[in-house]
Amino acid sequence: MTVAYFDCFSGAGGDMIVASLIDAGADEGALREGLSSLGVGGYTLKIEKIRKQGFAATRFLVELDSGIPQPHRHLADVVDIIRSGHLPDGVREKSIQVFERLAKAEAKVHGTSIDKVHFHEVGAIDAIVDVVGAVLALQTLGVDRIVCSPIPVGSGTVRCAHGIMPIPAPATAELLLGVPLAETDETGELTTPTGAAVLTTLAGDFGPLPAMCVSAIGHGAGTRDGASVPNLLRVFLGEPSDTDDVDSVVVLETNIDDASGEIIGFAIERALQMGALDAYAVPIQMKKSRPGCVLTVICESARVSAMERLLFRETPTLGIRRRTMQRTKLKRRIETVDTAFGEIRIKVGQREGTTAASPEYEDCRAAAVKHDVALREVIEAARAAWARKPGPS
Repeated sequence: MTVAYFDCFSGAGGDMIVASLIDAGADEGALREGLSSLGVGGYTLKIEKIRKQGFAATRFLVELDSGIPQPHRHLADVVDIIRSGHLPDGVREKSIQVFERLAKAEAKVHGTSIDKVHFHEVGAIDAIVDVVGAVLALQTLGVDRIVCSPIPVGSGTVRCAHGIMPIPAPATAELLLGVPLAETDETGELTTPTGAAVLTTLAGDFGPLPAMCVSAIGHGAGTRDGASVPNLLRVFLGEPSDTDDVDSVVVLETNIDDASGEIIGFAIERALQMGALDAYAVPIQMKKSRPGCVLTVICESARVSAMERLLFRETPTLGIRRRTMQRTKLKRRIETVDTAFGEIRIKVGQREGTTAASPEYEDCRAAAVKHDVALREVIEAARAAWARKPGPS
């Protein structure tokens, strides 16, 4: 498995993503061939090695030909361009997914439907080249998993087709919902809508550098000069350094001292129904000696926004703490055993000779009710049946 980790210490733009991957070894020839197959003209593609604020990097520049108008395209126009290209199926579909995500964000902030969105800047040919180029470069490198650092967005204002807007621009902010952001003193637009769309569509996790054996590092240069940090995007390529399944999760916490047990219990129940990895409450003693609890929800980064909305809606909390943590998981599988109470599923986890087996609660509960026996009797029968199974455990 090849892992790509994007270190967005100075933000990210579509051009910077492509440039960093070329700098890390993506096949420039295959990239040019794939992009030229899109059948759109009016631009020149310039790929060059440069020094950016003292560091060696690659720049990926789409120079628009003067005098050739670039139309404002709808999503259907962009999809037609991508489908017309001679691209691998996976590259074609992932590129379309990026633009569909971008269209949904634009539609929401402008109060319209995705088929009526005029893409303006991000529908221009340079954005299409950046998106398809990024997906194609990842494919040439054989990347299987993408992880991204917390993303800085910058500060100040940016001029766009609708006038001067605060940073992050509305579409960028919408795209970054549920994604951990990084604090920065830099002014200006560090992360563009195109960059945000590519990373939030393709990255499976957001957090620190995962455990990996690095084989290549690439630096992609942006067009601006950073005041305190170089305007570069860094990508690490490599293989996982061990056989464990490592990912990132987001831990949400809030202290509550003015809600009943029923309210807390219902919030936990709803969080689990909505896809939380875990949710629980721990009793604490709060200020003025009031009893309370720490309500914790653990979830994937893509579910953060939904989980925070749930906690604000279902509890009287005024604030939620958030932190991203790495998680090492056992290699897991589901096995089924036959017992006197019927079939019971067993969740099995293994790592370096250590094995953990746990009967599925819902199966055991249903069997206990059906046969009118104690729950612990069903659980013990399931464990005994699994222990008797032949073959490696």
